[in-house]
Amino acid sequence: MTEARESAGPHALRAPGTPCWVSLMAHGLTATEEFYGALFGWEFRPGPRQFGPYVRALLDGHEVAGMGQLPPDHRLPIAWTPYLASDDVDRTAETVRLCGGTVAVGPLDAGEAGRLAIAADPCGAVFGIWQGPARLGTPVSGVPGTPAWNELLTFETESVTKFYASVFGYETEAAADAGTDRVTLRVDGHPVAALHGLGRALPRDRGPYWATCFQVTDTDGALRRVTALGGRVVRPAQDGPHGRVATVADPEGAVFSVVQEPR
Repeated sequence: MTEARESAGPHALRAPGTPCWVSLMAHGLTATEEFYGALFGWEFRPGPRQFGPYVRALLDGHEVAGMGQLPPDHRLPIAWTPYLASDDVDRTAETVRLCGGTVAVGPLDAGEAGRLAIAADPCGAVFGIWQGPARLGTPVSGVPGTPAWNELLTFETESVTKFYASVFGYETEAAADAGTDRVTLRVDGHPVAALHGLGRALPRDRGPYWATCFQVTDTDGALRRVTALGGRVVRPAQDGPHGRVATVADPEGAVFSVVQEPR
């Protein structure tokens, strides 16, 4: 396995708005661990249990993601949720409400790890807010098995761009192509996430959602492992400016993408 390396520089300080964690809530936690462990080489250890069974995924001993088990009576969509850093989660949650979003969970303490809230933007896309020590969260990046990018898939970007810029203070940059509804979110000049307006191409039965992309060594090989492990391919691999990308779903239906860096 490629040795995971710790992030360094400004991003390690978790400036407000920086994606700092991803978490998945599933019905079958043990089976979910087996799937992602085989796909990404993750190992697991117990995490905070305020919300029931929860584990942290480790890559070479470094935390890269979290996974929890939904109560049996919950019928929420199974989805990866990115957490965005905040210096004051209570203040950020209040700003979410003032800007037309909703706060579904918290703010509340997550043991000694930090303080969190789970919110939704005015179009219904769910995201987390995280306040914690600078080094906590996802301390490795840029290697296979780690989150590489987060992107909001929504109907149109104009209104939600104003929302996220107001809540987190992002600098925003619209795509130069007039036919592309895409906005890059920047923190201190660095791109940290994107908003992508799909119009009628967005599935109506799902609505807007945040999508997480994980880095892999070989996209085509990852697709074969996904299907062998009981998942499915949602969008076949395609080469793009940022590498070879494909979208898949795990056995419970959680959608995510995988990307192989350009060679």
